[in-house]
Amino acid sequence: MTDADPTHDVVVWGATGVAGRFTAEHLTEQYGPEELSLAVGGRNREKLDALADDLARRGDARDDMPVVVGDATDPQSLRAIAEDARVVCTTVGPYTRLGSPLVEACVEAGTDYCDLTGEVNWVRETVDRFHEAAVENGARIVHSCGFDSVPADLGTLLVQSFARKEHDAPCDTVRIYLDGGSGSVSGGTLASFGELFEAAATDPLAREALRNPYSLAPRGERSGVDAGEQRWPQRDALRGGWSAPSPMAPVNERVVRRSNALLDYSWGREFRCTEVIPTGTGPRGAATAGAVAGGLGLFTAAMSVGPIRSALRRYFFPDPGEGPTREEAEAGSFLIRLLGRGTGADGAFTVEAEFGADRDPGYGATARMLGESAVSLAHDEVDSPFEGGVLTPASGIGLPLAERLREVGFTASVDEAGPTVDE
Repeated sequence: MTDADPTHDVVVWGATGVAGRFTAEHLTEQYGPEELSLAVGGRNREKLDALADDLARRGDARDDMPVVVGDATDPQSLRAIAEDARVVCTTVGPYTRLGSPLVEACVEAGTDYCDLTGEVNWVRETVDRFHEAAVENGARIVHSCGFDSVPADLGTLLVQSFARKEHDAPCDTVRIYLDGGSGSVSGGTLASFGELFEAAATDPLAREALRNPYSLAPRGERSGVDAGEQRWPQRDALRGGWSAPSPMAPVNERVVRRSNALLDYSWGREFRCTEVIPTGTGPRGAATAGAVAGGLGLFTAAMSVGPIRSALRRYFFPDPGEGPTREEAEAGSFLIRLLGRGTGADGAFTVEAEFGADRDPGYGATARMLGESAVSLAHDEVDSPFEGGVLTPASGIGLPLAERLREVGFTASVDEAGPTVDE
């Protein structure tokens, strides 16, 4: 944190975009001015003033909403914003192109930070460039605080915390299942996806970050027993039936492995995690798994070819900042189930967690996850051994975030599970 008392608890940076606006609306409606000193930020004063007026009308006993103006490419303006905030909460992507100056400003100011990035190549860059300085300056830089990767990362923490408490042993395997939901993919998410492929085409370090399952681990520890994400249809080892690859696995699995490493391998150095899409049993389940895997493979292949990638991004991807109406964002839902398997003094055990919400995962739910992450940091309501560093939701905030999300309508439960198919 900065030495001087900051004016703002949280600055929502990029607040005039769709994800930023949803985040600012949630925080305004959830917390009065006596609970949270909130400001909205971006580069367009006129749009910010209009948003601030609207938010002031929404807020309970909030007479006005402070506005801060800067430019994602102007380090001096970003440093001034970071120095006057406890937490900068940003939705401005693609982070590979626009994110580093803000992270650097927060690290230099000792200001906490959270974002929505799923760009593992860029997270790897911030780990290598900023982790040590963030530790020294007491800046908690918490990446991936939306649908990437709070359900997977915090869900795994729920499973492992329960296992250690009830069985005095961690789960050596956790499988993450995208069990259901409806909603849309944000323009920012697709732009980040495009940037990831663009970087992989030109940057060897970006390619390595996508190839190595342990690419987000600390320096010198980027190897292990886990082979990485599932790429083909498979019979599921724990639940039975068939499963297909998850498009989010390359991000979420690496984030979970970084959490384990940062938490001093409290889940074990033999820990494995896999995220999949369950597709059912029998021939229909196998066919569905094949179709999902084939479609994902074709899309990945197309995005790997420069001219096709450029055409898809230009003609079919929505622009960053575009997205659904508020009503549409509140109409979706998602449910993630996690199964953890371990061995304690009394033999094998299985733990099951559920993580979900009745909101569009890419917008409505993500805005709440990001906003509550920022509030946890601002109020120092965290369960973390770190006062600074480039962190993950599980390692940088921990279980207090699960409690906050329950209070705003999320399911975040964990209990013993019944026997698995191999028991």
